Amino acid sequence: MLQTGLTRRLKPIMVSAMEKPKIVAYLKPTCGWSQGVRAIMRKYDLPFEDRDIINNPAQRQEMIERSGQMLSPCVVVNDTMLADVSGEEVEAYLLANNLIAPTRNEADAPTNQPCAHEMPQSGTIQFRR
Repeated sequence: MLQTGLTRRLKPIMVSAMEKPKIVAYLKPTCGWSQGVRAIMRKYDLPFEDRDIINNPAQRQEMIERSGQMLSPCVVVNDTMLADVSGEEVEAYLLANNLIAPTRNEADAPTNQPCAHEMPQSGTIQFRR
């Protein structure tokens, strides 16, 4: 292969991988908001500790003590508590703080949706005359 002066002067550039943040997520097993947080973790291939606040009362108590409130999900990113957040909010925080790089990957679940029992019920409205 013929090398020009430019290609001979170029040296390989070592690009280090972005260090992944340490993440602890206090989540419910089936909650829509919690599933949204998990979807963001999968979207960016982020390792995280999934702490079940429904089946483990000690984890729920720890979440309340660390966050100062009782609502979930709560996500700790590198010692910063994000209390009562959606997957969208977690993603926005990670991007804004350059903890992840943007990706074209799509989340595999809704990232801003309540639990099924909290969803508005659709139905027909009947008017009487």
